[in-house]
Amino acid sequence: MALNVLDLFCGCGGLSYGFKLAGYNIVGGIDINENAIDTFNHNFKNAKGVCCDLSTVEDKDIPFIFENINDVDIVIGGPPCQGFSTANRYQHEEDDPRNKLFFEFIKFVKIAKPRAIVIENVRGIITRNNGYAKDRIYEIFQELGYNVTHAILDASDYGVPQRRLRNFFVATLDTTFEFESIIKSKNKIFVKEAIGELYCLENKLGVDIHQLDFEPNTEYQKYLRASDNMIHNHLVKYPAEIVQKRISYVPQGGNWRDVPQELFKNNRNNRHSSAYKRLNENDFSVTIDTGNAHSNYFHPLYNRIPTVREAARLQSFPDEFIFMGSRSSQYRQVGNAVPPLLSKAIAKALMEVIK
Repeated sequence: MALNVLDLFCGCGGLSYGFKLAGYNIVGGIDINENAIDTFNHNFKNAKGVCCDLSTVEDKDIPFIFENINDVDIVIGGPPCQGFSTANRYQHEEDDPRNKLFFEFIKFVKIAKPRAIVIENVRGIITRNNGYAKDRIYEIFQELGYNVTHAILDASDYGVPQRRLRNFFVATLDTTFEFESIIKSKNKIFVKEAIGELYCLENKLGVDIHQLDFEPNTEYQKYLRASDNMIHNHLVKYPAEIVQKRISYVPQGGNWRDVPQELFKNNRNNRHSSAYKRLNENDFSVTIDTGNAHSNYFHPLYNRIPTVREAARLQSFPDEFIFMGSRSSQYRQVGNAVPPLLSKAIAKALMEVIK
C-alpha cells in the first residue's frame, strides 16, 4: 500500500510531484496562494488542496479539513524559519510572528504523528545566526521523538538541468535517514536537452497551447513529454525593444558586461553577475527565479526570457503538469517550487528507510 503524504505550504506542488513520481499517494496540500492551489488541485486529482492561512487553523479544525489526517505517513513542506534567533525579543519563540507558521506546521505534525517529515528551506538557514535556527529545528523535532538530519543538495546532481541549492531537513521515527543513500543521476542534463525541442514553436506568437509532431530523442525528453505531446503554458512574448537590443549583444553564458555601456541610462559597474544573463545551451541553467518581466536570465537563442513552460522544464516539471492563474502567477509558482526530480530522489531514498 502506498504511503500517504500531506504537503503544507505546498505551492503548486513541486515537492509533492516528486513524491508522486516515487510511488507515494498525495492526499492533500495547503497554501495561502489561490492560483497555486488551483494548480495543485488540477494536477493531483485524488488529493484535497486547500487554500487558507495556516495561522487561522485551530487544532479542532484539522480533522474536518483532512478527514484522513490520522492516516498520513509523511508530512512535507517548506515552512518559514527565519524567526529563530538568539536575539529574539519575544519571551516565547511561538509568539514571534515570523515563527508562527513554522509552529503551525508543527501542530499538524503533532496531530498526524507521521513516520517521517521532510522540510525544504533556503541553504542560508543552516548558517544564519551561527546555526541557531538549525539547532532549534533539531531540538524541536527531537523533543517529539524524531531523529533529525539535514543536507544542502544541488538539483543538478539529480537529473535537473539547473543549478539550485536548497537545504532539506529529514526527521524520522525509529530509524535514521542518511542523505548519502540518495542516488545521484548518472547523466547531467543541460539546457538544450530540456528546451531545445521547443525552438520550433518560436514563431507561433500569441498562443500558449501547442502540440509537438515528432518523437523525443532522449530519456529526459521522454520523461518531459505528455502522452498527447501537448505543450501548455508556452506563450512566447518579447520584451521592450531596448531590452531586446541589450540582450542581443550577450553571447551564451554572458551577462550585462557584454552590453555596450551606452545602452544603459546609468553607468553602473556593480550589477549582479546574473543581470542580463543568457543561458548556455551546453550547461546547467541558473536558478529559476519567480520573476516575469524582472527575470534576470534570458533564452540561449532568443532575445527574451524563457516561457513558463521552458522554465518549468528547466525545473524538471513534465509537460503534463499544467499551471493555472495569470502568467505572472505561473512564473512565481514555477520559481518557488522544489524541482520534482530532486524531490523524487529524496522520496525514493526515504521510502527504503521507512519500509
